[in-house]
Parts: sequence; structure tokens; C-alpha cells
Amino acid sequence: MVSQLSISPKAPWFRIEVNEADWRDEGARDLVNWYGQMLLVRRFEEKLLDLEKAGLIHGPAHASIGQEACGVGAMSVLGTDDKINGTHRAHHQVLTKLLNAALPADFDIGRDAFAEGMNDAIYRLMAEIMGLMPGYCGGRGGSMHMRHAAAGIVGTSAIIGGNPPHAVGYALADRMLGRDAISVTFFGDGATLSGTTYESMNIAAAQNLPVVFFIENNLYGVSTHISEVTREIRLASRGAMLGIASIECDGMDVVAVRKAMMEARRMIRETGGPVVVEALCYRHLHQSGGRAGSDFGYRSREEEAEWKKRDPIHLAHARLTSLGFASKEEFARIDSLVTERVAAAAARLTEPVAGGNTLQIPARLYPDPATVDEGIVGTLAELRDARFLDHDRMREGAVETLKYVTAASETIAAAMDRDPTIVVMGEDAHQMRGGVSGFTKGALERWPQRILPMPIAENGFTGVALGAALNGLRPIVEIMFGDFCFTAADQIVNGVGKVRHMFGGGFPVPLVLRVRISPHTGYGSQHSGDPSALFGMFPGWRIVMPTTAFDYIGLMNSALRCDDPVVVFEHVAFYQREFEVPAGDREFCIPFGSARVVREGGACTVLATSVMVQHALEAAEECGIDAEVIDLRNLDHHGMDWETIGRSIKKTNRVLIAEQTARRLSMGATWCAEIQERFFDYLDHEILRVSGGLAAPTVSAPLNRAALGAREGIRDTMMKMCS
Repeated sequence: MVSQLSISPKAPWFRIEVNEADWRDEGARDLVNWYGQMLLVRRFEEKLLDLEKAGLIHGPAHASIGQEACGVGAMSVLGTDDKINGTHRAHHQVLTKLLNAALPADFDIGRDAFAEGMNDAIYRLMAEIMGLMPGYCGGRGGSMHMRHAAAGIVGTSAIIGGNPPHAVGYALADRMLGRDAISVTFFGDGATLSGTTYESMNIAAAQNLPVVFFIENNLYGVSTHISEVTREIRLASRGAMLGIASIECDGMDVVAVRKAMMEARRMIRETGGPVVVEALCYRHLHQSGGRAGSDFGYRSREEEAEWKKRDPIHLAHARLTSLGFASKEEFARIDSLVTERVAAAAARLTEPVAGGNTLQIPARLYPDPATVDEGIVGTLAELRDARFLDHDRMREGAVETLKYVTAASETIAAAMDRDPTIVVMGEDAHQMRGGVSGFTKGALERWPQRILPMPIAENGFTGVALGAALNGLRPIVEIMFGDFCFTAADQIVNGVGKVRHMFGGGFPVPLVLRVRISPHTGYGSQHSGDPSALFGMFPGWRIVMPTTAFDYIGLMNSALRCDDPVVVFEHVAFYQREFEVPAGDREFCIPFGSARVVREGGACTVLATSVMVQHALEAAEECGIDAEVIDLRNLDHHGMDWETIGRSIKKTNRVLIAEQTARRLSMGATWCAEIQERFFDYLDHEILRVSGGLAAPTVSAPLNRAALGAREGIRDTMMKMCS
């Protein structure tokens, strides 16, 4: 007879319960302080809702009213060096973390006045939410994008599920750099069902990282109850199924949350981590704004009333009264103090409208509109002392012939020798004697512990790399095929591409993304794309496309010294080709923003990328046209070498743009517009483009070839232009 055996999770999964004795053990001063912090968060958000109603907040205000115990209880266990991030409902976590970073020793909210740093935290956070210049991000982040690295707030994300991989990256950096700190990522029931959250948990577990996944399960997305979108509503189960210790607690009880976080910290100290904490809580209001959810019909007033009986502030008030830790007069003093501190911050950010009873924001507090494009990328000051070399000087010393793949492997290894913060992340990067492309061969031979295998989860590990870059590492991330960038598009675009600008700039994001492109190999429509145009849409990225081993060495070294995110496109057609490079030199740089004139001429200018550079040279020789061929090398908005391009156009008066990729995925149309804006008076012919067709390449060899731009297209277009 078939028997059935119960299977239990490998990892512990349990609930923490507390009682009045556990409260008593915490001590009167700490309990009263936590009560005061929860009340401060409540009064702060009530003021925000008043400001929003008055039209003084441009954008949403996602209040955490009802969830204050989660933020205060969790922060009570964290130090300033511990990192956090949150999602769009993060005021309670962020304000408490900011306050704790400025908290004087032995502070007693029932007795002491607020220190200057505490008042500054309230003022600057309120200013940020209002979109004003005194805010921590200069007003660019607002309510949903908050960062203050000095207090351990590395950056919140408004994308559901967007922030967990970043915290995994913080933890990875702390572990690899030998820091004794943990990272905590806060998110809700909605994000728990997101694929990126699952990917992040799995990566953290596989790498044994000191990170806490803190689920604030308030039961609702915008208006959808958790039971309507998942069968297993015990969300800590997501951790247990991945081998992660998981704890459930009462998120309305500040001491229960604290005890759960203390247990999580103990587990991380003993096992390395990670841990999942699920706090069962309830937001009193609708998704955004000051109205109740029942006003919109998706939950009942009776349900809301039942949960409000367990309001975390009321519960704490009752406990403190029962224990004799605070009197009626002390409660009144605390309320008066925090209300006045919030009002003082709001008063600094508003002024009466002349001749009226309403308030307005003083014009001096708004950011200058002229700065809107500042801070997207850095100044490249970090490259000023680099040793630059280009093709025109290569033969000043001895040269050697080297395969592209060998040059890449040796360059990455040399960079890792020079910089201990460089790590490599990717699928199969640690196997096959150098990964699927051989580029990690040299590094594997010397630093195998810095080659980190990743699951097939591009969005997850790209986000982890971003978090690591924000916390001191310099990750190299390998995307096995160009099309896979689209599975990682959220982190590429909403994460890496926007992070510096939306948080006000002024901090490094040193991340290198290596992307293999192989449109000619017959791998079919989902493995043959060149996604450079995706990156071109978001100017937070620098884009390089080396066409020789020499260029790879120089551009990769510049990328690995650069504090901006850089994507390096590697065309597989180059891998086994041999090129001349300086003998024994794998550490020179090529400056960003420098195109290379590969062939001088006067009949027309060909702006080419990747394999189309060689195709353009062959086409010019074949048809006998005196074309000037320029290898663009840098394809991003900041790196286009308009000086070299313009000098050529003024000489030839004709421009042909040559790209191999599909027409709608090419960047040529953007360059056409820019050329016309800059050099229209020098053009004697319309700008022509050679690219692939509309369809993606397929497995069929003739269809594959027909889908791509090639030498014949350049030749025919060149002859048409110069006839």
C-alpha cells in the first residue's frame, strides 16, 4: 500500500508571541521612546495628508498609518551601519532610521527636548516628500524615492518588488568587504508575490547573505485582498520553501516586531542568513491619501473598526499604562512635543498666501528648473589620472597578436588584481574554465571566490549588482545573450538607469554590465538581439561597443574605473579573431567619448558600430568609394564624439549610418536627428541608414542573414549616395 509521509521545510518556520512580561523586560525608557517614535510617525503623516489636501505635495503620499510598529520595532534592533530600503510606503521606516542616527545617548522622549539632528531629520524628510530642495535628494525623490546613505538608508523603490535585490546586494558587499552589518528590505504582500522578490530570496539563500526580508503583510495591494491572488496567504512560507528561516509576528505590537527582528539578527549571526520576517499588520487608510479603504468599497467599515481596536499606538499606550511606565501627563507631554516638532518643520516649508488664509510653498525652496538634467552621470573625474592609449600610439612600443577572448580574460583578471572590490556575477560564470564565453578564465585561476554563480534570474541578479555597487563593490555582471536584457529591463531601467538622478546624484554607481550579442549564429529570435537602443533610452548608462581586442582592453579598463554604470557590448563574431595589442599591457585605458577614424576619406562619412565597421571598410574597397569610416565605440548620449563626427561631415557633406541590428532596435534614427540639429548646413544629401529589417533573426540561415545589416547594404547605399 502506498504510504504518505509528511514533508517539512528544511528551514525553521515559526511565530513569535509576546505578553506583558516581555514588555516589562524591555524597560520603561526604551518602551516610552518607541511609543513616542510611533506617535511622531503618526503625527508626521497626518501633517503630510493635510499638506496633500492643501495641494502642497506634488505627487502621492502613501501613508503608513497603522503600520508604525513595524518601522519602529525593526529599527530598534538596527544600528546606523545597518542598511535598509523600502518601497513606496516607507515613511515610518525612513523617519525612524533617520531619528535613530541622530539620537543622543540616553535620550528620553518623556523628558528631553529633540536634538538638532532629530529636528533636521523631520524637516528634511518632509521637504523631500514635498519635492523641495532642502530634502535629502533635493526634492527629486519625493515620497517614494528616499535615500540618506549616512543613516543607512541606501534607497527606496516605488517599483513593487524592485527593492529586495538591492538589499541583497548591500549584504553581499558587507560580507565580501568584511563589515559586521545586516541589511533589511521592507516590502508588502504585493511584492512578496513578485518574481524579483523570489529571485532575490533565492540568491540571498544560495550566497548565505546577512539580509532580512521584512514583509509588512497589511492584506491588501491597492484594493485586492491577498486571498484573491494567492492560495497560500501565510507569506513567510515563501522563505521556508527556499530554505530560509522564517518568522511570523504581530505587526501591530512593537515589542513583538522587535523580538522577531532580534531573533532574525541572532540567526544571521549564527548561520550567516538570510531570514524572512512576516509582520501581520493593517493600513488604516486607502493606498494613497487620507480616505479609508471602505470609502472605495473594497473592504468594510466593520473590518477597519476591528483592526483599529489593535492600533499599535493605542496598544502601546494601554501596555505602558498597565505597567505603570507612563502617566496621563507624560503621554500628553509626548504628544505635545512630537506634534509641535512636526508643525515646526511644516512651518519652515510653508508661508501664508498674501491676503488669504491658505498656505503656499516659498519659491526659494523649489529646486532650480535649470538643474533638471544634472546628476544623471558623473564628470568622469575618477578617470583623470588614468593612463590613456589609443591606436595612433600603440606601435610606440612592442606589440603582440592576441585573440579578443584572451585579451578580455586577461584584462578582467588584471583589473581584479588591481582592485579587490571587483566581483563577477553571472550564469555559469564559475564553470567551463571561464564561463560560456571564456572571459572569466584568468579570474577563476586566481580569485575563484570572487566569481559568483547566479541563477537564471537576470532581473534579480542585476538588481543585486546595483545594491552591491551602492555599497562599495564594483560588480561585473554578465548577461549571456542580449535578448535577456529585456528580462532584466526593470532593474536596467528603473533601477540602474535612474538611481543616481532620482536620488539627487553625488554618489558612485560603479557597475559594469557585459552583454554578449550573437545575431549571426542561428540561435533564433529570442537569442539574437542587440538591445543597445534600450540602454540608449536611459542616459544614466554609458554604452561602449569595442570592435578590436585593443579597444576591449582600453574601454573595459575605463569602465572598471568609472563611477557610472557602463554596459559593454561584446559581439561573438570577434571572440576568436586575433588583433594587435601592446605586448604585456592589459591596464591602459581609452577615454570615453572618443570615436576612432578607421579609414580616412572625402566622399562620404560612414558612422559604424560593431561588425559593421569591418563591413564598411570592405564595402568602400569593393566599390572604390573614398569613404571615411568612423568606429563610434561610445554609443550613449554623453559619449558620442560629435567633434570627430562633425569634422568628418564638414569634409564629406554626406553621412551613412551602419548598424547590424533590426531597424526598430537601432539607434541610428536618434543619431540622424542629432546630426541634423548640429550639422544641417553641411549636408548635401539626406542621411541614409543601413540596418537590419523589421523582423528578428531566425534559425533559418538565409532568413537569419536577410534580417541583419551587412556589407552589401553598405556598398549599395554608399554607391547610391555618392553616384
